[in-house]
Amino acid sequence: MSAAFSTNGNKCVILVNGVPASGKSTVARHIAERFGFPYLTIDGIKEPFMELFAPVDRQLNRDIGRAAYQTIWSIVAHAPANCVYVIDAWFGFQPRSELQRYLQQAGIAHVVEIWNQISGDLAAERYASRLHQRADGHPGAEYVPELRQLAERATPMALGPVLTLDQSQPLSLPHIERWLQTHHLQPVHAHSERRPAAALGARD
Repeated sequence: MSAAFSTNGNKCVILVNGVPASGKSTVARHIAERFGFPYLTIDGIKEPFMELFAPVDRQLNRDIGRAAYQTIWSIVAHAPANCVYVIDAWFGFQPRSELQRYLQQAGIAHVVEIWNQISGDLAAERYASRLHQRADGHPGAEYVPELRQLAERATPMALGPVLTLDQSQPLSLPHIERWLQTHHLQPVHAHSERRPAAALGARD
């Protein structure tokens, strides 16, 4: 069931961040469906173009990814105030300063981040198990060692409050909802005291 949220007239974004195969899409879809927020994902924009321009090598994949990233922020920039977007991406593939610039250009007044923490081994295992499900043009098995190293050094963008989900643990959606409420995404007619965020479990 969708929940109506008040943003005090401000445009807001929920960044659901994590390396590939970190479980961020599962988390982002849960939030979007539970609260009725519009949901944007880089892969959702990329994949029709990857199919159109096939075969897609690694460099073209990156170029399409950058274009998809720019498209997301163009959509958000044209949205009215009081809109909340859930954005599913590995934000670390572009510099933090670029994200800051896009947020400013889009008129974002409030940003929160849900960081999907995952070990290199678990990310590699998940990615390898899904290779047959991924659209043509995404990196294949050769990317697994690189992903394992990336997961070990990746960090959140931290441009606002951050909730860390431990992807080795079960997902608790009610805790995510309460955390969003404490960070000014409040259900209409509801009031809750602001309290520190806690690290929560999650699963893909």
